[in-house]
Amino acid sequence: MNGVFGKVLRIVGIIFFALTTLMNLLGGVGTSCAAFLTDQYPNYQALIDEGMQWLYQGLVVATVLLGLMGLWVVVALLRGKTDAFRNALIVLAIGTILAGIQYYFSQQLFGKAAPANMKFYINLITLILFLIYLIPGIRRVVNYSKVEKGNNGDAAGGLVAITMGVVLLSTPIWAGPSHTFQGENWVDLLQTELYLSGVLLSGAGIALLAWPIINFVFQEFAVLRIGVSKDR
Repeated sequence: MNGVFGKVLRIVGIIFFALTTLMNLLGGVGTSCAAFLTDQYPNYQALIDEGMQWLYQGLVVATVLLGLMGLWVVVALLRGKTDAFRNALIVLAIGTILAGIQYYFSQQLFGKAAPANMKFYINLITLILFLIYLIPGIRRVVNYSKVEKGNNGDAAGGLVAITMGVVLLSTPIWAGPSHTFQGENWVDLLQTELYLSGVLLSGAGIALLAWPIINFVFQEFAVLRIGVSKDR
């Protein structure tokens, strides 16, 4: 029972971390226009007026780099690398700090913090979740330094890929309200990239989940052929 419970908690942790990584990447890329092309986005004129453009440019670069590092850690978590859990904690701690800074200054400069607040909350929630995994009783059943072979590894990778794919495909829906100016949804600038990445990730995830079933069918077919051959 503990083995199954531990595997479920492990997969939940990886999914949360993958979502956090995706939010960091989307948040970094999404802020790049306002940070580097501020003149073209009147809503962010306060960055120039208050001399804070440099801060947002730094946040964009740092957040995108952190997101890329997060992708590397996601793969390490799925593969059960020794330092994957520790590296995940580092990424989450830095991500929470960076998102918190953007949250605070967005509120001060623009009177609103969306979607920086969402990025901060998901970093913080995932960080708390991983800190809970350090509790001795839970740490005994959740092992991030063990490779999940066979169906378990495929299931974890498949669920993570599908979750990330769905988030990318739905980005125009949940991010649109906070990125709309004068009736224009700025998320549409990345529509092709979002949809293509979302479809590829969702398809890969479905394939990983379906592979054990396909493999089982092929094995049964092979056994059936051997059985027929022996009868002859």
